Amino acid sequence: MIKAGIIGGSGYTGGELIRLLLHHPKVEIQFVFSTTRAGSKVSATHTDLLGQTELRFSDKVDPTIDLVFLCLGHGNSTKFLQEHPFSETTKIIDLSNDFRLEANSNFEGRDFIYGLPELYKKKIQQAKYIANPGCFATAIQLALLPLAKATILNKEVHINATTGSTGAGVGLTPTTHFSWRENNMSHYKAFTHQHLGEINESLLHFQKDKGKLFFIPNRGNFTRGIWATAYTHFEGTESEARALYKSFYKEAAFTQVSEEPIALKQVVNTNNCHLHVVIHDGKILIASAIDNLLKGASGQAVQNMNLMCGFPEKEGLQLKSGVY
Repeated sequence: MIKAGIIGGSGYTGGELIRLLLHHPKVEIQFVFSTTRAGSKVSATHTDLLGQTELRFSDKVDPTIDLVFLCLGHGNSTKFLQEHPFSETTKIIDLSNDFRLEANSNFEGRDFIYGLPELYKKKIQQAKYIANPGCFATAIQLALLPLAKATILNKEVHINATTGSTGAGVGLTPTTHFSWRENNMSHYKAFTHQHLGEINESLLHFQKDKGKLFFIPNRGNFTRGIWATAYTHFEGTESEARALYKSFYKEAAFTQVSEEPIALKQVVNTNNCHLHVVIHDGKILIASAIDNLLKGASGQAVQNMNLMCGFPEKEGLQLKSGVY
């Protein structure tokens, strides 16, 4: 049994993390830090937890905690760690983008390992500090890594991915408000999205001379999930492509390659990634589906915690999809 703390527990990822850890047999939540909600019940903010916990938000931090999750806005984890130093024995899992890139992975003597288990499982098992991947980055990397490992990601790759409104966080903006998202769709940060950096670094782990990525992110009129498609040049048959993907993910706990076309609802409310590949006229099309709040954030953070602490990788993550 370990004691865990959560920093920034009032947002969507914080709420999902609390829900997962409350039902994890090997974790006790010691505190959920929030300066704006200190003293109030966690269930008053995350109303789905009504009757499941009497936890209250706290403005105090235990610097000797076994493990802490940082669920802060991008750029804020660095500042928080400077103002609230934790002990050398405290494991840290950061859900922001502060430490994901190699150039930023060392912070005040801490070496953060990029927490994509399908790529760095052995490193994660030995790590004390984890940079949890981004949601778009997770879906897209899992779609492309088998091609990079086979060093056949030689031509440009075209990617189109749509995320639910929860990907933008709890704060309201003109493009997250219901009246904007409902019956609407739009793209943003075309070809320049911040997740491209971590995606490229992971692909370069296998193939140094890969093709360029052209990524168009979209806002969808649904709440949860990421639906991503990518296509590029491929010389081979569909059965060869499928065998390539199944071989790469044969030991993956949460990534499955489907023989049949997939749909987003299959993975919503789970820590799974479902993949499907088809070949047409010398092109491979890969479909990738994840829940942006789970495999794209809090679920993957718990998966990383399990690996770091020597727990079974699937512990606390046996979740049912919302397909029905």
